[in-house]
Amino acid sequence: MRVRRSDLKGQVRAPPSKSHTHRAVFMAAMADGRSVISDPLLSADTMASCRAMRHMGAEVECGDSSITIVGGLECRGGEIDVGNSGTTLRLLAGTASLFPCPTVIDGDESLRSRPMGPLLDCLDSMGARCTSRGGKPPVTVEGPLTGRRASIRGDVSSQYISSLLMAGGLREGGMRVEVTGRLASRPYVDITVDLMRRFGSLVAETEGGYEAEGVGYSPCDYRVPGDFSSAAFPLVAGALCGDVAVYGLDLEDLQGDKAILDILRAFGAEVEADGGRARSSASKLRGARVDMGDVPDLFPAVAVLAANAEGESRLHNARQLRFKESDRIATTVAMLRSMGADIEAAEDGCVVRGGRRLRGAKVETHGDHRIMMAAFVAGLSADGVTEIDAKGEHQVSYPMFLNQMRSIGAVFEEDDDEQHG
Repeated sequence: MRVRRSDLKGQVRAPPSKSHTHRAVFMAAMADGRSVISDPLLSADTMASCRAMRHMGAEVECGDSSITIVGGLECRGGEIDVGNSGTTLRLLAGTASLFPCPTVIDGDESLRSRPMGPLLDCLDSMGARCTSRGGKPPVTVEGPLTGRRASIRGDVSSQYISSLLMAGGLREGGMRVEVTGRLASRPYVDITVDLMRRFGSLVAETEGGYEAEGVGYSPCDYRVPGDFSSAAFPLVAGALCGDVAVYGLDLEDLQGDKAILDILRAFGAEVEADGGRARSSASKLRGARVDMGDVPDLFPAVAVLAANAEGESRLHNARQLRFKESDRIATTVAMLRSMGADIEAAEDGCVVRGGRRLRGAKVETHGDHRIMMAAFVAGLSADGVTEIDAKGEHQVSYPMFLNQMRSIGAVFEEDDDEQHG
């Protein structure tokens, strides 16, 4: 893919939230009855969750604008391929631990690098039998759980806590989850708790953790909100290259990534937000210091913003980025450095000394959807041509990304022999 400097103007609709879609699919499958999930994200990752729940006994029918699920999970065991979906991997491990049959969870090469050790150790301590390849997939999980108290680190992945809580909501006797250390990406656990309550589960925050009472789940018709983490890419592009609005957002939703609006303002972008619409337009940008602890998915896009801002920026407090689809600190820094940015990695983020004009370069995505989209946005503000080794990575979270960006003026070409959707 070859991306060129562009002037952007127009509006796009935010894709539905990937995080909400995953969780709603699992909870609807755990409920005894029929649920309809409206406006879901139909992407490679969320389809992995649908296949996993179908494998475990739920009836799952995916339409153009909804997913209908008749819940009821069974002890089936066997192997489940979750592709590149780390969220499916983590949530499924907790669900599988409820059943006395071995479930093997595996995926692609990238997924096999994702850490699972803390979650598997926790499930083991509660009576499940878990094996893995050095704490990484493929993993085998066999229940049932006998313990009721879980203790797990909070600084590697919030998905561990979500997995335990969701399993605890279905398990007779419930589960108390003690979170040790700092809880990274707390808003994602907030989303889990909110959705559990919508699906009839009883869950509460306690001192030092959470407790799910184990009353089960009830069917629920649920509409998925727009995704701020995906909306960040066109909004950052607007701040760099023109005037872009994104609609279909809920400014009252619990998503931590709605912080992109305040982050854009901190860098000096012109931002308007009202109701379900946000707009950003280009202006003189200045460096900023940003705590990424609760919003790690924004890191690649914000780093691109920082590279185009005058002065020094520091993005920090996000060590968990080392364990994403790629080491996102390393891959983001490598991508921007190849384009001429003055940027260096830190253990928990990066330091960017902005003000240099980015220049086109050959960029590797490392199979990471957020690196691919960040490189695309960087290319829109760079001199020359940015060549991206894109292989459809955006299908993981934002299937309409390329079509939407073209509709607002992005200039790019794809190789004729590749299909990117």
